[in-house]
Order: sequence, then C-alpha cells, then structure tokens
Amino acid sequence: MSKAAELANLIGNINAGGGGVNRNVIINGAMNVAQRSTSETGLGASSGYFTVDRFKMVCNNTAGRFTMTQDSSAPDGFANSLKLACTTADTSIAANEEFGILYRMEGQDLQHFKKGTSSAYPTTLSFYVKGNASATYVAELMDSDNSSRHIGATFNVTTDWTRVEITFPGDTTGTLDDDANASLDLQFFLHAGSNNTSGTLQTSWGALAQTNRAVGISSFFDSTDRTFFITGVQLEVGQNPTEFEREPFDVTRRKCFRYFEKVEVTAGSYAHIGYAYTSTFTRSKQTYEKKRANPTFSFDNQGDVIMYYNGNSSDADPSWNYHDAGPNSCRVSATLTGVSTTQGYAVAAYVNGSVTYNIKIDAEL
Repeated sequence: MSKAAELANLIGNINAGGGGVNRNVIINGAMNVAQRSTSETGLGASSGYFTVDRFKMVCNNTAGRFTMTQDSSAPDGFANSLKLACTTADTSIAANEEFGILYRMEGQDLQHFKKGTSSAYPTTLSFYVKGNASATYVAELMDSDNSSRHIGATFNVTTDWTRVEITFPGDTTGTLDDDANASLDLQFFLHAGSNNTSGTLQTSWGALAQTNRAVGISSFFDSTDRTFFITGVQLEVGQNPTEFEREPFDVTRRKCFRYFEKVEVTAGSYAHIGYAYTSTFTRSKQTYEKKRANPTFSFDNQGDVIMYYNGNSSDADPSWNYHDAGPNSCRVSATLTGVSTTQGYAVAAYVNGSVTYNIKIDAEL
C-alpha cells in the first residue's frame, strides 16, 4: 500500500470515529511479550494461555497435539510471531471438536465502536499470516454480552507472509457492557467438527448459530507437516485497514501486566520479606502492577525456597497462601517451624539452588 493510500485510509477512519493513537484495541498484536514461556510442547488436551501474552489456545475434544512458540520468523518490520506446529495429526474429526486462537476484549475498551446503536461503526481486522501450505481458516467476532451475536469471514494462508484485511460492518443490535469483563472475542478457527461447520458461514451480524461459525475451513491437524504463523494483529474502528500501530516494548508489557504478571526472583535472592506473626506462620506483602480484577496466584520451584528467621533457617518447601488479594497487592503467609516466640522476628524467603522462583499473578479474561 502506498503512503498516499495509507494516509487516505487513516483519514477515513478518523472521520468514522477511529484512527489516531491507540486505534488498535489488540494488546501484544506483534507477539513481542511472552511472560509464561517462549515454547511449549505437547499441547492440545486443554485450553489455556501457554506462551504469547493475551492469546489463548482453544482446545476442545481433539486428539491433535501441537507445539506453540514465540517465533522469530516475521514479516518485514516485525521481530516475532506466534507459531503453531502440528505434532500429532487428527484426521478423524468428531462433531464437537474445536481448535483455534482466542483473544478477549474488555467492554470498556470498545465503547467507541458504538455497537448496538444506530450509528455503529464498521471495524477492520488485519494481520499477517503464513503456513507450510495453502489453507483456509475463519476469523470470527463474538459478542458475549448479547446472547453471543457473531460474525465471521474466511481468510487464506500461503507459504509466504501475506497481510489479511477484513472489514466487519457495524452491529446496530446489542450494546457492549462498560466494564472490565469480557465483551467481545476475536477467534481464529483452525480446526473444527460438524457442530461448527455444517451450516452457512455467518458473514453478517446475527444471533449465535453454532453450525455457522467455522464453515469452509481447512484442518490444522490434517498432517504433522502443518504450521501456522500469525503476527501484526490489529482491530480498529473504520472500514479501512491502516498500518500496524507500533508502540515501545515496555508499553506493551505493562498493558499485558493488567491481565498476567510473572514476578521472578532469581537464585540467591529474597522473595517475601515479612515477620513471624505466630509460632507457625509468617506474614508479608506482595505488590504487583494493577490488575483488571482481583487475581489468583500460583508459583514455580517452591521447593527451592528456604525460610530464614533470626539468623536460622526453617524447613524448605513452605506452604504458601495468598490472602485478601486486591488489584495492586495481597497478603502472603507461609508455614514457619522452629520459632521460639510467637511474633516479632524478621523473616525472609530465600531462593536456594540455581532456579528462578516465579510468582504467577493471573487476572486474565
């Protein structure tokens, strides 16, 4: 696209209520942030967030398995992509099978779409894709606030990086909730059974018809040679695709922290520092970036944490508990043995060995 055409598209979107800074409502569309991992193998038995932040894998009832990677293969101007590689094929497709990539958006970030009003704006989805061979998949928008209204479109994949541009009309039915909960889903269907493919593709906004969601797609699990790469995902107001909106890495990472944050404490460092509240446990405070909602917690390598108090060490592998979780902080308690007084001693959790102690703070949609 020429610069003149790009400028004309941007001006057109501005006139339609979009354009400008922060026009892309997709966070981490360039696949730059991958807090959980950069590569995971043997996936497919269950859905979840595995590598690249904000992009969830939907895995329902399929025997297919895959590897998911934050990859360095990317079109010009990008450094990363999300790569899927089939490792176990599934060519006997049951009716209830479903596999794809899901991105969820908060309603309060989408009010400028004017969805559910007579002046609802069109929206344009664009992204870069490639694979090991030609294939056809479906991109779908799903309104989860209004009885799952949806609309979809097919797109083609080739062995070269190509930019896909899809414009969806505005939906004059069903306003989106103005809150921090999931209101609109973007899903890329890569494999599905007849429950999702036996109807007619829903190419205009309408009430959910399950059989119309993924009509006409290829199967990602048709061969262990199958690969799928995607990056540069952008969803914006207006009927014109504009150049991918770029931002500093740290800006993207902080946006991702709203949903998930991994606090890393390396070997030889201290995790929680608090005090002995009683003779059996210690209290401390864990702070983190502000989350979308009160988060849940998990951690890796807990067995390499040793509790230190008054110059002595407690048992390794303490039992951690998180209490009173709020958007910014929570209270942490852990078992503590050998304390001779009920309170007052300073206590520190020291990471032993050669591994990193990870605290995972999760408020994903």
